[in-house]
Amino acid sequence: MVIPPPVRAARIVNYLKPYVLKMHFTNKYVSAQVIHTPTATVASSASSQEKALKSSLEIKRDVAAAGKIGKILAERLLLKDIPAVSVHLKREQKYHGKVKAVIDSLREAGVKFI
Repeated sequence: MVIPPPVRAARIVNYLKPYVLKMHFTNKYVSAQVIHTPTATVASSASSQEKALKSSLEIKRDVAAAGKIGKILAERLLLKDIPAVSVHLKREQKYHGKVKAVIDSLREAGVKFI
């Protein structure tokens, strides 16, 4: 059974930012994903849990790993022709450390922020 994405009213969709970057950090892993808000689907994601990345990362939870995750996510976004995203930070997340590493590596790779 396939559950369709939620349908939002047209007046609400006009005010939504189309692509939103969300980041999640645990004591073991770093992950980031870009969500297409009008359809509530994941446009692209990258995580230090991926098999292809596990061998290239020594430590999967530090600032260097967060920078690599941001760079890989930026490459995937540019391949899908998504040039700009907006950032959604949780209340406890500040622009510092791992969050800063992900955002700065996205910016260096050519993704713009709204």
